[in-house]
Amino acid sequence: MKRTQALFSTFAAISIAIPATAEVKLPHIFGSHMVLQRDAALHIWGTAEAGEKVSVQIAGRKANTMAGDDGSWSVDLPSMKTDGRTHKLTVKGKNEIVLENILVGDIWIGSGQSNMEWQLRSTEKSNEFIAAADHPRIRLFHIPKKTTKEPANDVTAAWKPCTPANIPTFSAALYHFGRIIEADQNIPIGLINSSWGGSPIEPWIVTATGSGEMYNGMIAPITAFPVTGSIWYQGETNVINKNGLAYTGKMKDLIEGWRSVFDNKGMPFYFVQIAPWDNGGYAAGQLPALWEAQTATLKLPNTGMAVITDIVHNLKDIHPQNKHDVGDRLARWALAKHYKKKEVVYSGPIYKAMRVEKNRIRIAFAHLGGGLRTRDGGELNEFTIAGADGNFVDAQAKIDGKFVVVQSDEVPSPTQVRFGWHRVAQPNLINAAGLPASPFQTENWTGGTGE
Repeated sequence: MKRTQALFSTFAAISIAIPATAEVKLPHIFGSHMVLQRDAALHIWGTAEAGEKVSVQIAGRKANTMAGDDGSWSVDLPSMKTDGRTHKLTVKGKNEIVLENILVGDIWIGSGQSNMEWQLRSTEKSNEFIAAADHPRIRLFHIPKKTTKEPANDVTAAWKPCTPANIPTFSAALYHFGRIIEADQNIPIGLINSSWGGSPIEPWIVTATGSGEMYNGMIAPITAFPVTGSIWYQGETNVINKNGLAYTGKMKDLIEGWRSVFDNKGMPFYFVQIAPWDNGGYAAGQLPALWEAQTATLKLPNTGMAVITDIVHNLKDIHPQNKHDVGDRLARWALAKHYKKKEVVYSGPIYKAMRVEKNRIRIAFAHLGGGLRTRDGGELNEFTIAGADGNFVDAQAKIDGKFVVVQSDEVPSPTQVRFGWHRVAQPNLINAAGLPASPFQTENWTGGTGE
């Protein structure tokens, strides 16, 4: 398989540049119980003694090669389809490696900071979900925390079947995402958790001019292993760092960099719009600004954003305990966009356009999902309105068909609207599918819609 050269040559070679050894060895991303990516050339690599002959075989596919002077070797085998069977991978040199119970399906990476790392056992309904987590077609791979100055060539981890014994310490958001995809698509799912609590976005980024140390230690070693896509839950640290709208460029670098190193230009990348939080760690205006930056990321192709303002039961907790709805909302984007299920409503209302109508402003949304509603059956809340002076006051807002009409007697000549535009906002506007509207402001808005 031709690997990407889009960044720089050292990255393209890094996955096979492992020190020579007298025995045939594979990196840890290959193991019994793993999932191989369907419909992608099987790229398999490792080390052996310099000049040693190596043969690789799986499901009737065979390849022979010879280890180079540095002991590295690699082969490419024809792609495989999902077939409902388990397979055995055999690698032979002077010794033999046999990996068993291998499935072929889709592989998803989950990354970010503590809300992605958050373990299933520490979430709502954990006992119920753990007891039901017997999924033979779901496999788990948890990459331990590690930073390196240069891109690493391996991780210390192992594939595990998804069982009640193995799932409690795994990423809750990633697990819930994966179990929904597996059940809906009826295919094996491999889940790779590579996350680090408290991490900003920067150490995860790789560009043509360099790479972050978390990327180097926890993502670089697996970039030659084909995957379907990624989900991402991060941003709190960058709010604390007062990055605001600058986070848009950082997300662009992250997504485009990962797509390049994984040699997958259209790789799906779905992310969580971080939750409201009532704490002095967020300076005034910084959380809404980052929300706008996240919404602006929807302008990139094959991206999606899960809004979760409605499922935070304790605003003092930066780690919302409801991770099953987080997984569900991320999975909706994947089912609709990647798996092409047209009937899936995958987003709540997202601001699209506004029009001033004398003393009121009419707001249009994408993702009506069958119509606009309120979550509690009451009047719309969290809308404010201002005129040219920029002084915002609480507004009366009403649903008018496909629109929301906003006005206030205190602002006879309005020019702009804000919705849920503060760090503890939990607005009640939803669509008919029950998905919440994303916060927005209308003045020089940079956000996308993800349509």
